[in-house]
This record gives sequence, C-alpha cells and structure tokens, in this order.
Amino acid sequence: MKRAVAVLIVCFAGCATVPKGDPEMLKPSVETFHQRVRWKDFRGAAELLIEEKRGPFIKARLKLNDDRDLFITNFEIEDAKVALDMLSADAVTKISWYRLPSTTEITTVTTSRFVWRNETWQLEAQDEGPFEELKPALMKAAAAAAQPDAGK
Repeated sequence: MKRAVAVLIVCFAGCATVPKGDPEMLKPSVETFHQRVRWKDFRGAAELLIEEKRGPFIKARLKLNDDRDLFITNFEIEDAKVALDMLSADAVTKISWYRLPSTTEITTVTTSRFVWRNETWQLEAQDEGPFEELKPALMKAAAAAAQPDAGK
C-alpha cells in the first residue's frame, strides 16, 4: 500500500513539473519567423526552428541562393492556437512569395507546427510555402509521388 501511494505521489509530482508552453509567446514567435524570412535574415529565422532543422534550413537557403532569389512579398497571420497539452501549437498564415527566375507570385495558406522547447516556441514543420525542407516527411513523399517526373 505504501508503495502504491509513493508511485502516485511520484506520478503527480512528475505531471506538475512538465513544462507548459506560454500561449502569449506563440504569435510573437510566428511573426518573428515570418519577418526574418521576409527580410532574408535566414540565420535569424533558423534560430526559431527546432535544432535538428536548423542546419538543413540554412543549407537549403544557400543552395537555392535565397538571399538573392527568394522574395516573400507578404504574410498575414490568420490564426494561432495552442494544443490542450500546451506543448504544441498550429499557426495558419497566408504567405505570398516568388523565387527567381520566376516572377509569378504564389500565395498559399500554410499551417506551421510549433513545439515548446527550451522555454520557447520553435518551428517544427510547415505544410506549404517556399521551404521544402520544413514540410513534414509524409507530405514530401506525397508531393514527390504526385510529380510525373519524380522517378526520372
């Protein structure tokens, strides 16, 4: 009986110490990421990504010459909601952009998944937009399968 009580105390104590995300910090994090990419501060934007995506994000920007060729013309945060567990959140943003040599502006509505880590909201994935390396793996696989020349 004493052992069962001890286990329950440990469980409740553990639940009480789980870090919870600050809902007030979500929208500023979303806005800061979009402002930084809009003004081509890709290293600054990478600071807002989860650690394992930072390197691939910077490498992709260099490979695609995004400091020269990517133009984010507008973004508008439409919605941002923190999950009930307070550890993840989704932000919906309308973003307009083009990448040279194309001059056709693309406007998409993207959902960005943020996670609470190290007492900050960090971007984990985006389902649309100019950053392919931020798309979730399942979405990338589906997009590749939909491309007629994907296997060539």
